Amino acid sequence: MRIVSAAEAVADIGSGQQVYLHCAAATPSVLLDALVARAPELRDVGMIHLHTEGPGPHLAPAMAGHFRHRALFVGPNARAAVNEGRADYVPVFLSDVPVLFERGALPLDVALVNATPPDAHGYCSLGVSVEAMHAAIRAARSVIVQFNRAMPRTLGDSFIHVDDIDLAVATDVPPYEHAAGAVGNVERRIGQHVAELVPDGATIQLGIGAIPVATAEALRGHRDLGIHTEMFTDAVVDLVEAGVITGARKERNRGKIVTAFLMGTRRLYEFVDDNPMIEMRSVDFTNDTHVIRSFKAMTAINSAIEVDLTGQVVADSIGTRIYSGVGGQMDFIRGAALAPNGRAIIALPSTAAGGTVSRISSVLASGAGVVTTRAHVQTVVTEWGVAELFGRSLRERASALTGIAHPDHRDRLRSEARRLGLD
Repeated sequence: MRIVSAAEAVADIGSGQQVYLHCAAATPSVLLDALVARAPELRDVGMIHLHTEGPGPHLAPAMAGHFRHRALFVGPNARAAVNEGRADYVPVFLSDVPVLFERGALPLDVALVNATPPDAHGYCSLGVSVEAMHAAIRAARSVIVQFNRAMPRTLGDSFIHVDDIDLAVATDVPPYEHAAGAVGNVERRIGQHVAELVPDGATIQLGIGAIPVATAEALRGHRDLGIHTEMFTDAVVDLVEAGVITGARKERNRGKIVTAFLMGTRRLYEFVDDNPMIEMRSVDFTNDTHVIRSFKAMTAINSAIEVDLTGQVVADSIGTRIYSGVGGQMDFIRGAALAPNGRAIIALPSTAAGGTVSRISSVLASGAGVVTTRAHVQTVVTEWGVAELFGRSLRERASALTGIAHPDHRDRLRSEARRLGLD
């Protein structure tokens, strides 16, 4: 391993090579900027990654022809490129991402990594994002790392050794921060409904956005909750400090908050730094249905863009327009459903576009992709209540889902249900 400048570190990346980029708040911005600076001399460099924070300079329209992104999950900075045809979207369960590299379905030439400087034993922590990094590092022919003094040192399966690193760059760049979404009355009502479904001692999956924040607020009266999730935010810190999350009743990894990555503010990154309560694991562990179902009262809480009257859940697209990705929703929905006392929850506001569009729809928008099938969905929550779909017929589902749609849209939904033979 050699420590070099950022320009020297990426100097040997050539046209046509495939590069994996560390994801989320751990996006290695110094290395990425240095690579993008070489754009005029590069053609068709493949950029493979999950959601990344930051501006995503390789995704700019001017970079077309120089870089071609292959999105395993579409974040805000990649949506335009994917939907304008300048980047590609690969639908994949989050639990399967490491397998893409291990089986050679997505060959990798280079892995760009953002990690702590090595400790006295030569180990570097992957910090705020482990996700599929271990599989990518093993598969890549060259591993280039930002030795980042500002990266929190997280524990668990978070470490790589200097012997596995080819080149390194010394940096001091904090992970990207992600502020919580604004919580309104709609989200608070959804959070209250969800919290009522969570028993004391449950292990929960809680993601990002206003609904998870509102749910966390509504869980403050609970006891001995555990966390097993693919990611978490500052909302979890609030519950730890309130004594709600202890992990004391978890069937495995007792007392530990287990996650694959995390995003939030500096407060979150300071909380996880060298914290033995936090156990970072790869997504093929966090999102393994066998692991998820091992928690007796596993409660998975996921969101959606649209749910039709039969229970089909759209989560990665708005019509034909790709919005996000398959991600870990199906991993956790199925895993929680298989747990002895588990519960799989889809939580979403009842309307969009200022109330003019019902997110409970009679039929899905043209081109919309189903992430969670109607056979997998169990519980749907809006601000208007809870619809229990498990074991229900299509007709019964239509009635239950209409009951939690916005009142302004219920008559139309009932009329359309009759037309579809669902009344």
